[in-house]
Amino acid sequence: MTSTFSKLIFALSITTLLTGCGGTGGLILTPVENIDATPLKISDLSEAEKQNWGHLDLVADTIPGMSVDRAYEEIVKNRKGTKVIVAVLDSGIDLDHEDLDGVLWTNTDERPGNNKDDDGNGYIDDIHGYNFLGESYNEQLEYVRMLRLNIGDQATLTKAKSKLDSEYAKAMQNKQQYEQILQAVKNADAEVRKHLGKDTYTKADVAAIEATDEAMQRNKAILSQMFAIKDSIPEVIEELSDGLKYFTEQLNYNLNKDFDGRKVVGDDPYDWNDRNYGNGNPKNRVADESHGTHVAGIIAAERNNGKGANGVANNVAIMSVRAVPNGDEYDKDIALGIRYAVDNGAKVINGSFGKSFSPKAEWVNDAIQYAAEKDVLFVHAAGNDGANLDDPSNPNFPNDQVNNGPEISDNVITVGALDPNYGSELVASYSNYGDINVDIFAPGTDIYSTYPDNTYEFSPGTSMAAPAVSGLAALLFSQYPKLTAPQVKKIILASGLPIKAKVILGGDPSKSASLNEISTSGKIANAYNALIMASQVANGQLQL
Repeated sequence: MTSTFSKLIFALSITTLLTGCGGTGGLILTPVENIDATPLKISDLSEAEKQNWGHLDLVADTIPGMSVDRAYEEIVKNRKGTKVIVAVLDSGIDLDHEDLDGVLWTNTDERPGNNKDDDGNGYIDDIHGYNFLGESYNEQLEYVRMLRLNIGDQATLTKAKSKLDSEYAKAMQNKQQYEQILQAVKNADAEVRKHLGKDTYTKADVAAIEATDEAMQRNKAILSQMFAIKDSIPEVIEELSDGLKYFTEQLNYNLNKDFDGRKVVGDDPYDWNDRNYGNGNPKNRVADESHGTHVAGIIAAERNNGKGANGVANNVAIMSVRAVPNGDEYDKDIALGIRYAVDNGAKVINGSFGKSFSPKAEWVNDAIQYAAEKDVLFVHAAGNDGANLDDPSNPNFPNDQVNNGPEISDNVITVGALDPNYGSELVASYSNYGDINVDIFAPGTDIYSTYPDNTYEFSPGTSMAAPAVSGLAALLFSQYPKLTAPQVKKIILASGLPIKAKVILGGDPSKSASLNEISTSGKIANAYNALIMASQVANGQLQL
């Protein structure tokens, strides 16, 4: 599950620090020749910029956003367009969120709560979507399930066993480190609060402490480094606690060979014909089940309503398809989820998930091809391992080809993630890449969006980059409803901004490449240019 890895990014950086401590006149109005001459932004992002950086303009703001604000101000203006259904194939969504409740898809042919399939689509009480997970949430990773159930040939199981042994040891080590680090920060915090005689203090307060003994020197050093990461120590403690929880859940659920999260669902997830499972309530089950809510907000949070965040698309209906647990998704759930979305009117499906083992990949491939036949676009996150997906040893499922071969369909966009730092660090250190397997890059790091219970948070990952592109696709379909899914895909890839400068790969300064060497398009997504190109295609002025 992509979101699982995204939680890790901040955590690992802390570990490293602490252990060290002891009118559209032309096709592209953003001039291509000026892109690589755009000056690097020296000052830190303001709070407003942090919350909206993915919508800003590279040339105007020196921030590598998708030019969404400019697109609305200069092109879309007050034109609503046609409503587009976007399926969020993810964890459950907070259907009552103040910034999402007005943009939910509603199945008007279904009567809520009568335990009947009123519309005859095969799903009971599916008012805002469907829940393929039942009441389950925590899950194993796929290769752990394969070992538990002895699924796969001997070579695959040997590979899975080796991976489990390695990952379990890492998780145990990280959990122990986090326990030690968290305790050290808590102890230092308590001592400094006592020394200063107040419950809250600033970075300047810590810097001004005259440490006369070794213990206070150590406390001062620890907290000083923490202030380099967050603005307050309570925020650091919260992040460390989240990291500890993440590794604990890995050990208890994701990497626990004896755990069976599916038994409460009641189906055989490896039997395609066993489909009478799940329910019509795709809402998140616990507050920590936040991924789907965050993704939905990036696509469609109500624009300009005076609340937390603005979605990329302004006239969409979000269909919630709950199919991604806290662990790896099942191929059957994903395949059925895609088919459900297609059959119930979705034009775009966002898939912010992925895994390295897929024993029933053909089920998902068939579903993707089914979506292609029905002219539905599938947007998928590239994954957060900082790896080259063109390397056969780094598979990421689902994808639109087998073994780097020809595409199985022309309706899939795979999206890598960008940092807000224009320059050599443009591509997020965690983002996967690949000239064959990744199509385009979009804003992904620290994206501000909706969280359960009417809250808003920053979150990083290709999971956040994919819905930015899904929102863009929905905007194009809305403004130009006669465009086909392959046309929208080509427009998004062709209209992006080409970055010629070298970027660091996988956070390793010794590895760098230009975007055209690590993606199909060689570009970063741009809503402003995409709308211009879409207009020209729709009007017959441009052939793709």
